[in-house]
Amino acid sequence: MEQVIHQPARDIRVVDRSDVVVVGGGPAGIAAAVSAARNGASVTLLERYPYVGGLAAGGMVLVLDDMINELEITVRGICMEMIERMKRWDLCVTPTDRDRLIEFRDTPEAWQRWARWGLFDFHTQSMPHPICFSAAFDPDAFKRAAYDMIAESRIKLRAHSWFSSAIVEGGAIKGVICQTKEGMQAILGDVVIDTTGDLDVAASAGASHVESNFILTTVSRWGGVDTEAAERFEQQEPEAFKALDHEAKRLIGGCWSFWWLKTPLPGVVWLNCPHMPTLSGLKVDDLTKAEMEGRSRIAKLLDFAREKMPGFENAYVVDFAPQTGVRQTRLLQGDYVVTKDDVMTRRHFADTVCRGRDYYTPYRAMLPKEIDQLIVAGRHYSSTPQAQKSSREIPPCMAMGEAAGVAATVALNAGTTVRKADIRAIQKQMRAQGADPGDIPSENATYLEAAE
Repeated sequence: MEQVIHQPARDIRVVDRSDVVVVGGGPAGIAAAVSAARNGASVTLLERYPYVGGLAAGGMVLVLDDMINELEITVRGICMEMIERMKRWDLCVTPTDRDRLIEFRDTPEAWQRWARWGLFDFHTQSMPHPICFSAAFDPDAFKRAAYDMIAESRIKLRAHSWFSSAIVEGGAIKGVICQTKEGMQAILGDVVIDTTGDLDVAASAGASHVESNFILTTVSRWGGVDTEAAERFEQQEPEAFKALDHEAKRLIGGCWSFWWLKTPLPGVVWLNCPHMPTLSGLKVDDLTKAEMEGRSRIAKLLDFAREKMPGFENAYVVDFAPQTGVRQTRLLQGDYVVTKDDVMTRRHFADTVCRGRDYYTPYRAMLPKEIDQLIVAGRHYSSTPQAQKSSREIPPCMAMGEAAGVAATVALNAGTTVRKADIRAIQKQMRAQGADPGDIPSENATYLEAAE
C-alpha cells in the first residue's frame, strides 16, 4: 500500500495581481505575454527556470521551422520579430531569398549550402529536400531578444517560480500558486494563459486531457569542429561518409537524419539527439534516466567522432541543454480536438486564429471545456497525440501564444469571458500586429464546416 501524509491547510501570501497571468516563459509564453502587454494589459510572466526561452533556449532546439506553406511564410508576428532581432546580432542564419525560389530550392547546390544548417522542408518526400524559410539561431541570442521584448513591454517577470496549483472558484480560474525560495506565493489574474508545455495549469484546474509521450532528448553542443572539412568529406566521399554515419547513428541509438547541425557560432555544432522514445516527460525517474543515459551515449559518440570522422578530430562538448527535450506529455481535450486529418489535409476553420506551416489552429482548440478564463497555447493544445506530433514545432507554438495574448485582451476590453471573445476582433488584431491568423485560407486549404 502506498504511504501518504496529510498536509494541513495554510495561508498563502498574494504577491502580485495582473490583468493577464502567463505561466511558462518558453516561446509560446513569451509571445503570449508580449502580445497581451502590447495590447494594453498588465501582464505577469511566471517561469520556473532562471531564464526564459524554454526549449528554444534552455532546451537548445536551435532551428525555427514549420512556418511555411510552399513559398508563403505563415508564421510571422512576434516569432519573425525575434528572428530579425537575432539576425541583427549575427546570431541567426536564414537561407537567401534566391535559394528559396522554386527554380533553385531543390538543387544540389542549394542543398549543399543549407542542409547542415537544417534549413529545409523535412516534410517533403523528395531528395534533396527543398530549402525553405527557417532560422538557425544561438540560444543566448533567443534569451536576449526575449528579455529585451519583455522589458520594452513592461511585463512583470517572475523567474524561479515553479507552478504548483491553479486557483479555481465557481468554474473559473482566478490565479495560480507557485513554489519559490520564499515559500508558496499566489499570483492573481483576470485571465490565465497556460504555456507550460505540459498543461500543468489546466490539468491542475480540472480540465479534460490525455497523456501520451513521444521522444525525450538531451541536446548538446560540440565545439572545435571543422565544419568545412566535415561537409567536404560528406560531399566528396559519400560512400565512406555513409558507413561512418551509420556507425555514429548506431552509437546514438536513435536520431533524425542529421545528428549534427551547424550553429551561428564558428566551430560549434548542435546535436538534437539521442532519441529516447520509451521515457515519459511526466515521470521523475524517467527524466532522471534521460539525463544520465543521454550523456552516456553522447560520450561514446564523441570518442568515435574524434577518432574516425574528418572535421571532428578536435571536437569537445561545450554544454548539454539545461532543459530536457520533451516533445509530448499532456494534451488538452478542449472545445475542439484537432485531429491528424485536420493537420494533414490543411483543414480551415471559421475560428482559426493562428497558423503553422500549412495547417490552421481553431480558437476552440485553445479553450478547456470545464474552466473559464483559461487559455492554453503551445504544444499541449487540444489535439490528438498523432496530430500533435505534426504540429508541435516552436514557431507555430509562438503563433498560438501571440493569438492567446490578443484573445485575452479582446475579452477583457469587451468585458466578456475568453470563451465569448470576438473571433473577428482577434483575427483583425493579429493582422494589425503583423501576424497571420489564418482567417484568409491559402489555396491548398480544405473545408469541413458548412459555414465556410
